[in-house]
Formats: sequence, C-alpha cells, structure tokens
Amino acid sequence: MAGIAGAVPPWLLDVTDVLAWIVVGAFALGAALEILTRRESDDGALDAVGDPLETARTVSASAWGLFALFWLLLFPHFAFVHRSYVEGVLALVAVPACLYAGYLLWTGRDTLFLLSRATAIMGLIYLPFETIPAVTVGGLRVPAPREVLIEIVAAQTGFLMSLFGSNPELIAGPQGYQNTYEFVASDGQILQFSVVLACTGLGSIAIFAGLIAAVRAPLGRKLRALGVAVPIIYGLNLVRTTFIGIAFGEQLLHVFPNLVLTMFGGSDPYRVSWYVSDRIISQLLAVVALVGVTYLVVRELPEILTIIEDVLFMVTGDEYDLSETLDLPRSQAASQLPGGDD
Repeated sequence: MAGIAGAVPPWLLDVTDVLAWIVVGAFALGAALEILTRRESDDGALDAVGDPLETARTVSASAWGLFALFWLLLFPHFAFVHRSYVEGVLALVAVPACLYAGYLLWTGRDTLFLLSRATAIMGLIYLPFETIPAVTVGGLRVPAPREVLIEIVAAQTGFLMSLFGSNPELIAGPQGYQNTYEFVASDGQILQFSVVLACTGLGSIAIFAGLIAAVRAPLGRKLRALGVAVPIIYGLNLVRTTFIGIAFGEQLLHVFPNLVLTMFGGSDPYRVSWYVSDRIISQLLAVVALVGVTYLVVRELPEILTIIEDVLFMVTGDEYDLSETLDLPRSQAASQLPGGDD
C-alpha cells in the first residue's frame, strides 16, 4: 500500500479544494434559483413560478454530478494516504450515491432540493476552515481559521489528557501550529500525536448545521436543534482525541501488531495503538454517536426526516414514513418545496 500511496499525486488535494468550492457554488446557485421560483401566497402556500424551477433542477442535478467527481478524486487520499478504510469506503460509495441523487432530482424527486440546499450550507461552513490561509495585513498576521480551531482543540485535548495523568509536551507541528504532543515511550522512542482539522469535529458539526439550516421551520426549534447537536458532537470529539492521544502515546492498544499493520499497510509497530484507537474503535463509535445525535435532533426538528427518508429511498428503493416509526409529528415535506403547503 505504501507504493500506491506514493503514486497519489501531491497536488490532488489542491485540485479537490478548488473543485469543492465549484461544487458548493453550484449547489448554492441551484438553491438560490429554487428559492426564486417560489412566492408566498396569501394562504402561505408556496407556488412555483414558471420555467426557472427547471433551471434550478438542472443546476442542482449538475452539482450532484460534480460532487461525485469530487469524491472520486478524494478516494485515493482517504484509502491509500490516510489509510482509513471507513473514510475510503464512504468516499467510494458517495460516487454512485451522488450520481443517483442527481438523476432522481433531474427526473422529478423534488424533495432532493432540500438535501441540495443542506449540502451547499455544509460546504459554506466547512470550506473556509479547509482552504482559507493565514494572511498578513499591515504587518499583523491573521491566522488561518483552521489554525485557530486546531490549536483550541489541541489545548483542550492536552488539558483532558492531563486529568488522566498523561502530560506530553506540546510542540509545533509540521504546519507550525501548536497542535502536536510529544510522548516518550518506555524504551525511549519519541512518539508524536498531532491534532488536525479532521480531529476538531467540524465536519460533523457542518453536516448537522447544514441540515438544520436548510429546512423550513421556526427559528426557535432550529436553535434548539443546534443546541443539541453542536455541544454533543464537540464534547464527544474531545473525548475521542483524548482517548486516541493517551492510547497512542502510552502504547495501550498494541494488540495483534502483525494483523493490524497488514490491515493498514503499515510497517511501524509503534503505530499499532494509533490504528486500533483511531481507525478502528473511534471511527466505528463515531458512526454510532452520529446516529444517536440524529435521533435527538429529529426529536426537535422532525422536518429533517424528509432528508433522511430521501437517503433511505436512495439506498433501498422503498418509501418510508419515519415520523410514524419514531412517533414524531409528521414532517411537512411539502412545505420545503416549490408548490408545497406550509
């Protein structure tokens, strides 16, 4: 796998960063055009206005096609450089999923306008942290958004590790951020654990913020849903980084080293604890945690069920009514769409 990783061109992430902004711009344009096709009538109904809706449909469906290309280009990085089976599989699955979403929207499944809106908002939240660099204005350095967030999470992780008796030295990482903890193993080996953007919980927060912002619902319920999702995700993420830091730094999960190294294409035996704690335990538990957070959020904002039902339809081909299954008020899917009732 190391040979494959070496074959992944280093400029690939620069290409995907640019493509990500193009994708988000396409989704945002489609969402704007869709909104412009609506007008509030006296009774609160949403009426589509002429052919612009078809233009919105074309733009949004095209955005899904570009999104498929984005995930296809990103797959080698996740699978062969990052060596994350979970992220690699999800990136690969996302390619046909995005193409199918675009096809369904193109052929008339208008509820997918809602997921398209949510995707635009997710990108607008996440991409500034991923792509905006530090700048110097009048001799004053303004740090990159990612630097600020990473260093905050790194400092909080260090504090939590100290509560468990682990006190590694905080040093500057490869990017110059104060985000790397240096441990010394019992045999004198130096081990470094770095907090990066993927360790901040920003991705999951952006997903839920996008879903919550995209639906049409009273502001109070949206704020309550955010108040549920963001603190839980951020808090659980700190538990995760603390667990990984201690498990790796103290080499607590050095189990089945040959099997683990073979699974992840590694050769450094000191990384076994990191593979087990991060790539296996944490990523699997993260899926469980996100399902739990989703349930709590839809209790506050059942309108999000429209998006979840669309995703389930794409996976199974069957229609679902999750509001009945979960004993929730019926999500007013039509109120999210042109021509629907509020």
